[in-house]
Amino acid sequence: MIQTVDMRVDYDGFTAVDDLSLDIPAGQVFGLIGPNGAGKTSTIRVLATLQQPTYGEVRVGGIDVGESPDAVHAILGYMPDLAPVHDDLKVWEMLDMFAASHFLGRRERRRRVDECLDMVGMTAKRDVKGKTLSRGMMQRVVLAKTLVHEPDVMLLDEPASGVDPVARIEFRRILRRLADEGKTVLVSSHILTELADMCDAIGIMREGRLVVSGRIDDLVQRMQPKRIIEIDCPEGAPAAASMLGSRPGVISVNTEGQTVFVEFEGDANELSRLLAYLVAGGVGVTRFVEKRFNVEDIMLNLHTMEVA
Repeated sequence: MIQTVDMRVDYDGFTAVDDLSLDIPAGQVFGLIGPNGAGKTSTIRVLATLQQPTYGEVRVGGIDVGESPDAVHAILGYMPDLAPVHDDLKVWEMLDMFAASHFLGRRERRRRVDECLDMVGMTAKRDVKGKTLSRGMMQRVVLAKTLVHEPDVMLLDEPASGVDPVARIEFRRILRRLADEGKTVLVSSHILTELADMCDAIGIMREGRLVVSGRIDDLVQRMQPKRIIEIDCPEGAPAAASMLGSRPGVISVNTEGQTVFVEFEGDANELSRLLAYLVAGGVGVTRFVEKRFNVEDIMLNLHTMEVA
């Protein structure tokens, strides 16, 4: 649903996006991560038909964005960073205006306005004018506007900026619902915690280049090919370390106080046998957990990588 091939964006000799290739299928929430200036917004602006790439192929829903921008607009919802709302329009009027711009009939507009306000939790504010809204409420209204014409593809640039924690939880719920309905969502942020729990896949950008991309589980496995097990043994850490050192699949064993850290390359069944072995040997185990990489760990591992 979103495809770029060797896309490049230049500004007066400065390359903002360099040879970007993405392929995002239907029903996926894809997170574009990177610091400010990494090229995220330029990428989204090209996908939204707001600017032309210097070169490269760009398609949304199979449609070339340069050749048929109007056709792209019909299936696309775009939420820019820090998008304003109209001060003197009521919330429902703003949504109705955008729905009308997508040629929805009056009855259909009324239905979609009500549905979208309910989805973002703004039904109680439908008759409030834009100038009275808080920053978080504005973000909710802009998200509702983005959804009003039921687009197949959504581009959300820093959508959770300025919203409270409860609103972020609701935002994640909305994105998951849209993906379950088969919608494709590209969401960008420089804040990892905003994306880690809501995305199926991520792409990490730096200095205009895509450093790494893929499904989160695949990236974790790539970054962490061996398992790291943390075992708390309040009264027997040295004994546990000694017992584990000769077990199949154990690569290394280290202790820190009451905790034993085991680097392990066995499967889940072998891991369960490892715990059973300790318990049978009389070691008191109060915690036995596998440390799993997350998006932050992936970013830290990439921090020292050179941009190709």
